[in-house]
Amino acid sequence: MTRKIIHFNQNLSIPKYRQIINSIYHAIDRKILNKGDKIPSINQVCAEFNLSRDTVMVAFNELKAKGIIISQPGKGYYVASTNVQQEEKIFVLFDELNSFKEDLYNSFLKSLNSKANVDIYFHHFNYQVFKNLVLGSIGNYTSYVIMPATFDNTSHLVNQLTKDRVYILDRFKKDLKHYPAIYQDFENDLYDSLVEGIDLINNYRSLILVNPGGKEPEERETGFKRFCTERGIDFRITKTLDDVTICKNELYIAISDRDLVELVKRAQQKKYHIGRNFGIISVNDTILKEVVAGGITTISTDFKKMGTTLAKMILEREKKQVRNPASLIIRSSL
Repeated sequence: MTRKIIHFNQNLSIPKYRQIINSIYHAIDRKILNKGDKIPSINQVCAEFNLSRDTVMVAFNELKAKGIIISQPGKGYYVASTNVQQEEKIFVLFDELNSFKEDLYNSFLKSLNSKANVDIYFHHFNYQVFKNLVLGSIGNYTSYVIMPATFDNTSHLVNQLTKDRVYILDRFKKDLKHYPAIYQDFENDLYDSLVEGIDLINNYRSLILVNPGGKEPEERETGFKRFCTERGIDFRITKTLDDVTICKNELYIAISDRDLVELVKRAQQKKYHIGRNFGIISVNDTILKEVVAGGITTISTDFKKMGTTLAKMILEREKKQVRNPASLIIRSSL
């Protein structure tokens, strides 16, 4: 009975667990399996085809997540639905929700065009929450979108998910380098954007990067230092504005929106003309920055593009690692 339902072709490059899934689909299409029918057990499939239990479990978990099969404790697995064209069910784990991550998420949903159900969760840079959410999602979804943020060495958790249906978002992590990813290149995004605006930047005598650290990527400091050092530009890096006295002809690059607001307030108090004798660049574009202080220049990845690329990769089963585009958006503050 097992070989009547499940078939393997050793000449195909398709993973064995995927061939198990395809075999179940094919058996349903040919009416060999109908709703309520029992399917071969995990042990039967392992023994019949000399497969590891993990391989078969991955296949069965995806079929369960799609609602095709259901497990009954002590009895086995049964066909729950013959609708093998069911929608994707996607697990999305973000670090936090802010205005630009909201743009990413909305773009992702729009690009899916109602072809998937999406559950979104947030770990808020808390490792235990991250761990619990990842482990709790196993077998419940057909695809997994993971934003590891500041966490390194998470492969022992992520590897427990369906391996060819995991997508890493926003930060490229060495221990997750085998997964498809859409990522920001924080060092080169900052460096390339400053190069793009060099003619305007040369109007200032000093550049100051205000980087609070913590959850913010360290690579931005590397790109900033490289840009200033190569061009002999006077520069400083500070975590906070608390002990900083702003002066004319300085250009500030603010990572945090709190620091952006503080810079605008101080410039207005000193009656500095923002964009003429005092410059500001903010990181990560939002709709408010189009109008604050006449318009704030930003260095930003294209979060809407990140969302559309992610949707395309999931729907078309693409296995790529894509650097998301970033640019300098020039407004009156520079």
